[in-house]
Amino acid sequence: MNHAQTIRRVVIAGGGTAGWVAAAALSKHLGALLDIVLVESDEIGTVGVGEATIPTIRTFHRFLELDERDFMRATQATFKLGIAFENWARRGDRYVHGFGRVGQSIWMGDFQHMWLRGREAGIADDLGAYCLELAAAEAGKFATSDTGRINYAYHFDASLYAGFLRRFSEARGVTRLEGRIGGVRRNADTGDIEALYLADGREVAGDLFVDCTGFRGMLIEQTLKAGYEDWSHWLPTNRALAVQTTSVAPAVPYTRAIAHDAGWQWQIPLQHRVGNGLVYCSEYLSDDAAETTLRAQIQGEPITEPRLIRFVTGRRKRVWDHNCVALGLASGFVEPLESTSIHLIMIGVTRLIQSFPFGGIKPSLVKHYNDLAQAELERVRDFIILHYHLNQRGDDPFWERCRTMAIPDTLAQRIALFRESAMTPQTADDLFQADSWLQVMLGQRLEPTGYHRMGHMLSVEHLRRAFADVRDGIAGTVARMPTHHEFLEQYCAA
Repeated sequence: MNHAQTIRRVVIAGGGTAGWVAAAALSKHLGALLDIVLVESDEIGTVGVGEATIPTIRTFHRFLELDERDFMRATQATFKLGIAFENWARRGDRYVHGFGRVGQSIWMGDFQHMWLRGREAGIADDLGAYCLELAAAEAGKFATSDTGRINYAYHFDASLYAGFLRRFSEARGVTRLEGRIGGVRRNADTGDIEALYLADGREVAGDLFVDCTGFRGMLIEQTLKAGYEDWSHWLPTNRALAVQTTSVAPAVPYTRAIAHDAGWQWQIPLQHRVGNGLVYCSEYLSDDAAETTLRAQIQGEPITEPRLIRFVTGRRKRVWDHNCVALGLASGFVEPLESTSIHLIMIGVTRLIQSFPFGGIKPSLVKHYNDLAQAELERVRDFIILHYHLNQRGDDPFWERCRTMAIPDTLAQRIALFRESAMTPQTADDLFQADSWLQVMLGQRLEPTGYHRMGHMLSVEHLRRAFADVRDGIAGTVARMPTHHEFLEQYCAA
């Protein structure tokens, strides 16, 4: 590494969601200090199925000062209040992971301790009655305002999103070069990347390179050999088939994740169509059988041919190596179950801005960045494994494997703590809040054997009134909301 070199020229290799998210954030916040070039080829398709998000995207959009309605119209977006999990714990089961707070917690402990006491006394409703986002999702309702407290994310067309951010970035000085990357030149002494060679002979020199070349990791892996930590022993799915279909009903404000014998299927409703996909493990389902399964399950007419995406779950051992930072699929892939891919791009570029190496790249800075990326991704990994590991689906070989496999110690400790004490603690590295762990653990039929007795301090009648106040307040709010479809039509119809 050239420790003294001033970093001014940033070259983003690859477009798609990752490339244009990086370009938008860097140009918005550091554009006056940097020359930013993005290289992408129209010949190379992007994976582009990352159509569902989590609520952190709204923080990122505020960071860019994007207008929500403009963004939603441009990307045919709908609102997302959570994910409905069907057939996951057992065939016929269904639960919703809603994006909001569940009940009202106090300093002594979280709401579930009160709720478990109430359930024991026969005075508590289903957990979902105490979460506004979950109740609204189930009712097909949505509304937001400047004062609204509802927590939500979006479904959108990823290719339209890349185009929207491209226009945003180019207006802030980003230069887009069309061309296929043919090679990489490195400094013989430092090993740093000095330039990209394009297939037509052009050379694109830079000081810092952002690798957004997808699973190939053309810079971070093919060139720098950063290494890959394979997580497929914990997350064995390795294929996804994606297809777009016409809408047959108004869009619901949640994603559907429907388990099948060798994985799961997604349904993501946009304003103009539905995104569908089948995620599976090729050891238990052939590609041909997967396509047959997917075609049998979709509703509406196919708009595209099913597209096969192969992946290996895991993480790049170093997402920042030399003078290259990998974002998106080039940095690793956990799997699409909880819609974290776009968040990980956004947090990656946000951290890059916060630790931008203006005066040259220092080992301590690189280590700090890599440590943060690793800690967050491992927490996300554990949360995804949780869905697979806690299943009671009988004799399906794939699900039997997931149920009986060894799991990371960090996850085993969380499961034991909830099973024995109903606790869902949170750390600074947790992307998913305590309420998310609670909903998924209970939804997957993990029943606590003990809980905090704080609820016993109150009379049953007092508890009954407290539960009713929360439940009735939420029910009243949901009753006043328009349907999701009505709100879209008046707020941001594409």
